[in-house]
Amino acid sequence: MNPRLTVRLLSAAVLALSAHLAWATPTAPSRIVSTSPSVSGILLAMDAPLVASAATTASRLTDQQGFFSQWAKVAEQRGVQVLYRNLQFDIEAVIASDPDLVVVSATGADSVIAQRAELQAQGIETLVVDYSNHSWQDIATELGQRTGLEPQARAAIQRFDQYAADTAAHITPPPGPVSVVGYNIAGSYSIGRLNSPQARLLTGLGFKVVELPEALAGKVTRASDFQFISRENLPAAISGDSVFLLSADENDVQAFLADPVLANLPAVIHKRVYALGPSSFRIDYYSGRQMIDAVAGHFR
Repeated sequence: MNPRLTVRLLSAAVLALSAHLAWATPTAPSRIVSTSPSVSGILLAMDAPLVASAATTASRLTDQQGFFSQWAKVAEQRGVQVLYRNLQFDIEAVIASDPDLVVVSATGADSVIAQRAELQAQGIETLVVDYSNHSWQDIATELGQRTGLEPQARAAIQRFDQYAADTAAHITPPPGPVSVVGYNIAGSYSIGRLNSPQARLLTGLGFKVVELPEALAGKVTRASDFQFISRENLPAAISGDSVFLLSADENDVQAFLADPVLANLPAVIHKRVYALGPSSFRIDYYSGRQMIDAVAGHFR
């Protein structure tokens, strides 16, 4: 073959490959805006260029401006601005943030999926994720794949896994089973399922998590990662020798121990009831580490 022709063919092949890679690998954004506070912590853990995040209503789970407490200090250190408050969507605020990517949740109280068309009409690129049935690791992996930030996503997951493994090596879980309980959260009562993020994390730390007894399946009023039941059925629903309370602090533990309906539970009699921390309601990189620390504080 003619050497010049060979060179031209090779050059064409290299250009074609480069074009394919450029198409297949997304360009990493430089200004990300999150309309979902539930996802903002994941973006921060990935070291993504998050410039603004929607804020929820201020409560014991947030700082004064409505950023979740587990990542609020990180957001402050990185200069993340409040996009809008109280989850009240504001298209003008989004435009003013000059994003090259807006992250939107498909479900939940912070979802603005109904406004996606409005965002796109402004020429704003949107990325929709669904945290309702995916772990924060799943969401981070998806965000990494779709933004060109895969190395950062992998690094965050590896840091978290190593932190959990290091903690597991220095604690001594009880020999008996444990139940994860949502106690009087906005008037509701529930038992964590084995596939809940909280149960999976506890299992990874060496605990044997048990869920609602099958005999009570007919008493469940609704189910997700947790199975919701009435307060009257709570004693029969808790089959663990120890109890971890979801989204709880020591005040919640004392209320649980003082509840006359629960007085005969082994966990109450032997005072084996432990708080997972206020931020344990939804597990992301930061709240997960806080939950690990809370558990380690009880079992070191």
